[in-house]
Amino acid sequence: MLLGGLLARDPEAHETMDDPDCDPVMLARTFARFALVNALVSSPGALYRHWIRPRLRAGEAVRMLDVGTGGGDLPRRLLRWASRDGGALTAVAIDPDPRAIAAALDGPSMPGLDLRQTTTRALAVSGERFDVVVSNHVLHHLSPHELGAILADSERLAAPGGVVVHGDIARSPLAYAAFAAATLPFESTLLRDTFIRADGLASIRRSHTRAELARAAPPGWRVQRGFPARLELVRGAP
Repeated sequence: MLLGGLLARDPEAHETMDDPDCDPVMLARTFARFALVNALVSSPGALYRHWIRPRLRAGEAVRMLDVGTGGGDLPRRLLRWASRDGGALTAVAIDPDPRAIAAALDGPSMPGLDLRQTTTRALAVSGERFDVVVSNHVLHHLSPHELGAILADSERLAAPGGVVVHGDIARSPLAYAAFAAATLPFESTLLRDTFIRADGLASIRRSHTRAELARAAPPGWRVQRGFPARLELVRGAP
């Protein structure tokens, strides 16, 4: 596509893995590759260092919620790091898609990890509370109404003194070009028979700029930049 087309968000850009009838084998391979791809593009180390480890080092027992967990790679990685550091972290990882939860359950079991097929609304209504609420690459999937709803739920789900950090892609021509170039050599090898390259490019087109996300967020939220092409929509302090 022409990179100038990225100046405006394209909420109609299609991601195949969102189709309920997409190829189940390719979908399973996509979930299996998320751990590698997210390690490279999602800055999980920064999420841990800035928002979770300080609480653990202060001696807190931290309860975390991962919204839209997909294959469950993010909470597993964070739990490993917390265990390495001697911290008390537990994680509830949710996704409304039964295919995602099935893929997450196929992964290795881990102490402190609770995988559930449910929604933020159901957890909020039931009175669940968390010290840290996170998501990764979820916001660009949402309509304006859905975005408002998940942010409202997040506010209810955060315990007093808690923090919410929704991480997503920062749309730009550079991000699109970099992802296209970086994934092209692996299209027929590591990424073969997955949706990662095509859906990743569509995800960038669907994603927000910092200014767009700030306009869409209600009062009390702030947007921060991250590396390499990241945005964090944050409520609360570390």
